[in-house]
Amino acid sequence: MRRKRTPLPLIVAAVLVIGIIFLLGKWLFLSGDRNAEAAVDEFYRFEREGDFSNSWELFHTFMKKRFSKSNYIQDRAHVFMNHFGVETFTYSLGKPEKLNSWKMSKTGKALENVYKIPVIQTYKGKYGNFDLQQDVFVVEEKGEWKILWDYKQ
Repeated sequence: MRRKRTPLPLIVAAVLVIGIIFLLGKWLFLSGDRNAEAAVDEFYRFEREGDFSNSWELFHTFMKKRFSKSNYIQDRAHVFMNHFGVETFTYSLGKPEKLNSWKMSKTGKALENVYKIPVIQTYKGKYGNFDLQQDVFVVEEKGEWKILWDYKQ
């Protein structure tokens, strides 16, 4: 009996399909940190432009309960622009770190699959130059990546 040979194009196609599945899986696995980082970047771009209305929209529901939109807009502009005499600032983002579980406050609800991203904002104002460093937390809420700050003490 003669053994049938597997045609070369079938082998190549199988290797390509396996490679694509591997790359797609890797991309899906890594996309969370990229999406989280993009949300933080967008938030601080709005903040830098003084567009506090749009930055507030990127907050998670828990944050929106802490600040009404109008109070947030007024406070952010007042503190940074008026008190510190800052017209704009630069910022840099650190490497995202995935946390399996995280709480915004001691009594808050635990959130899963949260990313912690260190942010350094560099201000130049009438009282000199200074950096503000803050860990920002990002979680997916209803299909969108949303911003949280830490209120644990």
